[in-house]
Amino acid sequence: MTELPLFPLSGVLLPYGKMPLQIFEQRYLDLVRDSMKNDSPFGVVWIRRGAEVAVRGAAAPQLGDYGTSARIVDWDQLPNGLLGVTIEGGRRFDLHATSERASGLLVGEVSLRAALPAARMAPRWEQLPQVLRSLQAHPHVQRMALQPDYDDAWQVAYTLLQLLPLEEAVKYRLLGLDEVHALLEELDAILNQIGAEQSLEAPD
Repeated sequence: MTELPLFPLSGVLLPYGKMPLQIFEQRYLDLVRDSMKNDSPFGVVWIRRGAEVAVRGAAAPQLGDYGTSARIVDWDQLPNGLLGVTIEGGRRFDLHATSERASGLLVGEVSLRAALPAARMAPRWEQLPQVLRSLQAHPHVQRMALQPDYDDAWQVAYTLLQLLPLEEAVKYRLLGLDEVHALLEELDAILNQIGAEQSLEAPD
């Protein structure tokens, strides 16, 4: 068991995935400062119900039971004056308990899940890296400087899952899977469904 400062988000961060954030609350400015100063990770947990921004008198957000550790890989001052950072997903963890510091920052008692061993990308899943390569041609995605190992099924699956416009509840459920073939099966089915829906919507 280890203690990890938490950054609850309405979006799900996946291992190997990257996500841009705008930081304006003091508790998270402090978290970012400490993380960059000490090169230390923090935890990103999906908000099942509730708001990201603290509201006086509002109930605490309901968090997921597991999340992803994150590190800051880029930062900049945004045109609106806010601090912009890009975070990258690392190890998954299970969240057992939370406490709140005086600043309002949540801290979690977590247990890190085992590091994911490299898994070979079998030919039957060739659709997945093809879709990921096509997404990486988009200028917005290019700015993320993603560099997945296309021979590693975990990296392809998680990077693709981070980029796909899916409901966050779906991403959260797939984040919890511990078996790479189950994850690939789910992703393949999702892509087939998206393809079928686009075909139905296409004009004659």
